[in-house]
Amino acid sequence: MQEAMAPVEIYTRNYCYYCESAKELLNRKGISFTEIDITGRPERRAEMVNRATGRTTVPQIFIGATHVGGRDDLYALEAAGRLEHLFAAGAFSGPQEGATGIQSGAGEKRTSQEHAA
Repeated sequence: MQEAMAPVEIYTRNYCYYCESAKELLNRKGISFTEIDITGRPERRAEMVNRATGRTTVPQIFIGATHVGGRDDLYALEAAGRLEHLFAAGAFSGPQEGATGIQSGAGEKRTSQEHAA
């Protein structure tokens, strides 16, 4: 069972290298996340822009209540050794090991292994 950690959400769109790169870092670190695909979904895009205080690029990444920013911001936190602190800062009980849920834009949940395929 995972230690308590903040929930991670990432807004993405289809064919986005930066989105894939950010998800790859999260997967490599074994971090569960919910993916919100905004492709063709203006209501989800508006939600992202509102939460990201006007930022319109993808990905936009949230760890708990903290808006991390985009892919470069995520990698900068990792390089500075501050990423783990954000993951541990929340009061979220993560899913059982191997139950990494990734939510696509259509709302279905898939494991990280199914998502990577």
